[in-house]
Amino acid sequence: MSSPPRAEGLRERKKARTRRTIQEQALRLFAEQGYEATTVEQIAEAAEVSPSTFFRYFPTKEDVVLTDDYDPVILEALAAQPPGLAPVPALRATMRAAFTRIPPEEERQILARTRLQISHPTLRARTVDNMMATIDMLARPLSERMGRDPDDPLGRTAAGAVVGAMIPALFTWAESGGARPMADAVDEALALLESGLRP
Repeated sequence: MSSPPRAEGLRERKKARTRRTIQEQALRLFAEQGYEATTVEQIAEAAEVSPSTFFRYFPTKEDVVLTDDYDPVILEALAAQPPGLAPVPALRATMRAAFTRIPPEEERQILARTRLQISHPTLRARTVDNMMATIDMLARPLSERMGRDPDDPLGRTAAGAVVGAMIPALFTWAESGGARPMADAVDEALALLESGLRP
């Protein structure tokens, strides 16, 4: 006989559902009436939550575009890479593994969010902050994999090179309307980086 679901698990799933609903409704409204014209109050009403609940999940309207749940997926994929793999190939395999796990409906949401990030200066500036946070997130486990000190510049430089290669790949992918899978677009850029930028 199976045990009843743990309360913590139910709470976490409910919170994830609420966050996802808020984000989906926000993206729908942004598409229908524009990012600037859409208010937090409208998003909250569409998601059937109060504005105060919206702010519990997303500190600002910008965060509803910028926030995602992929960091744990990426870290798990990095931990699964063979220990002897060099930094760039390890991160390339990591991104491929993480991005191919994203279902098509989520990829469409990423496409909508990325297009917004390209189109609005404030979101574009915040995107740079997010990319720096991603570099910091990857640098430590990358350094540890190589048996180096967490503050060693090699881990941070490798993470920065990979994230730097991903930015134009993702923006070009978004500008194309997601003409091909996101994983393929990112992998192509990282393959170039891995080859020493030799076509």
